[in-house]
Amino acid sequence: MMQYPYIPNSNEAVRKEMLDFIGAKSVEELYSFIPDEVRMKKPLNLPEPCTSEISLKKYMDGILKKNSSCEENISFLGAGCYNHYVPAVCDEINGRSEFLTAYSGDTYADHGKLQAFFEFTSMMGELLDMDVVGFPTYDGGQAASTAIMMSRRINGRSTALVPASMNPGLYSQLACYCEGMKLVKIASCSNGQLDLKDLQSKLNDDVACVFIQNPAFLGFFEEQSGEIGKLAHSVGAEYVVYADPSSLGIILPPADYGADIACGEIQPLGVHMSYGAGLGGYLATRQEEKYVMNYPHHLYNIFRNSRGQFGYARALPERTSYFAREEAVEYLGTCVGLWAVTAATYLAVMGPAGMKELGENILYKSNYAEMKLSGLKGVRLPYSASYSFVEFVVNFDGTGKTVSEINKALLSTGIFGGYDLSREMPELGQSMLVCVTEKTELSDIDALADALAKIL
Repeated sequence: MMQYPYIPNSNEAVRKEMLDFIGAKSVEELYSFIPDEVRMKKPLNLPEPCTSEISLKKYMDGILKKNSSCEENISFLGAGCYNHYVPAVCDEINGRSEFLTAYSGDTYADHGKLQAFFEFTSMMGELLDMDVVGFPTYDGGQAASTAIMMSRRINGRSTALVPASMNPGLYSQLACYCEGMKLVKIASCSNGQLDLKDLQSKLNDDVACVFIQNPAFLGFFEEQSGEIGKLAHSVGAEYVVYADPSSLGIILPPADYGADIACGEIQPLGVHMSYGAGLGGYLATRQEEKYVMNYPHHLYNIFRNSRGQFGYARALPERTSYFAREEAVEYLGTCVGLWAVTAATYLAVMGPAGMKELGENILYKSNYAEMKLSGLKGVRLPYSASYSFVEFVVNFDGTGKTVSEINKALLSTGIFGGYDLSREMPELGQSMLVCVTEKTELSDIDALADALAKIL
């Protein structure tokens, strides 16, 4: 058998020593329990090996050149992962060896890292106006799923009311994760806002929580968020709000309009888009036992010892599956400590004034984009009566063209068009979700409007 320089114990002598120790004659004997009919009897379809670092780099560069990124194209694509600006200091800090570890950036006995995680939870708590913030989950979808399962454990109910127009990918995660929960969709009004009459008709004593996104998946702020919370509480249900942290410099945090549990995605806080990676979820509540003891993820605290020195540690580990295994409140899987450090760096650099400026910048550019695109022939903005942030819906039914055709034509001009809603929300017709962030220049918006005018 072949010896591989980067695979430990592939030396023939070492392999024979291990086989002799366990009493096996060959590696083949170890695999003999696998049924013959499911074993592959031909080599894997792999490229020829690169025998040097130079040839490996050349090969990988050739693959990477096929990518088309937001660096050389103008992007209006969002729908859950956003092209926000990442301050250079974020990459500088999260690239340090004491933070950048082989697996998930965990703490173990590292008190410096414990402090960094505590600072993340503290700054997120200030942004959210919440007392307790957990360690980041794998992504925002897991945080939302856990929020719903927390509500079930708190009140013992099994129905969650969610918006019919919520992010389809997020809904899929909830449906998969929230075992034993019944997800019931709430209809929307013509302006996109939740239909409060429909919500009221679905409230009963089995509703564990009412869940909303704010801003909504279709881009606009939910202007009835306070009334929704009151309706949820009227039947003893928890109120869960999935909020974009980049909006919280200009609007009230969820806690201020009645949310019991806030959750969402921290990717906007200094984390690059990364081909499906670069995601992390936050979870926050008031400091009440029923919430604190239902966090499945790590919590961090600060304490003073008998000498007056401060220290940092994980708090109440008995809740977690690390400590209690199958007796834990919920399974704790891989978390994303590196993004906690990154988000903490971002929030520290931005400060309250920076977050306010960020929100105002996005709001101004979103409004400008809506104004420019609404003037195009055959184009309609179905939710223009509501206030949009980052994203808004553009409908092309009046143009006779599909979003797929339009996006293909835009790509030929160096523009990534918006997310095609017609695939998962056909009731919206030929509509796309256009995304604008603080990185979007007014000239980029003008270029999109000009390109669409020619295409249509």
